[in-house]
Amino acid sequence: MFSNGQLIFAGLFVVAFAAIIFITYKKDKGLHLKNYSGVKWVAITFAIFIISLFIIKHLLKS
Repeated sequence: MFSNGQLIFAGLFVVAFAAIIFITYKKDKGLHLKNYSGVKWVAITFAIFIISLFIIKHLLKS
């Protein structure tokens, strides 16, 4: 289906892409911690809201 050259290129591309993403994230980690410090509370609140909707749906269905 794919030639050996295409498979080698795909493998090298994936490795290089992952390395660039990792390096970029590591470089911007301090900035992300500063700008997105309250995101975990938003995520927790959203998860609680979704879980409560499923619980209400289950209770009303019974």
